[in-house]
Amino acid sequence: MALNEYVAFPHVRQVFRIERLVRTLDGKKKRREVAYGVTSLSADRADPATILKLNRGHWAIENRLHWVRDVTFDEDRCRVRKGAAAQIMASLRNLVISLLRLAGASNIARGLRHLASHIPKALRLIGL
Repeated sequence: MALNEYVAFPHVRQVFRIERLVRTLDGKKKRREVAYGVTSLSADRADPATILKLNRGHWAIENRLHWVRDVTFDEDRCRVRKGAAAQIMASLRNLVISLLRLAGASNIARGLRHLASHIPKALRLIGL
């Protein structure tokens, strides 16, 4: 509680700390991570389990959307900058990801490669 009063941000109701044990995909290397956060949710609205659930939900979005946009679509190197074009391109990428997810694709890159070689299937996916 004392730490909550120390934070000089308006609307902060809780400060929290999350400790993680992270392993490599092969399970051999481990490292410990500590993350700190703030929330405007009071303790009666967000107990530790709720805060953890919200944090995990954030990472689900990061891994299922932002990482796909960054890596599969190489969005960070996109040179489109004029007017609303960058926003339109981001929306189109989100649309493609959503359509592939709705079609059952668990791997967006593999889904894109598949549709690139099956144009009629890609057109059916967008209703043409």
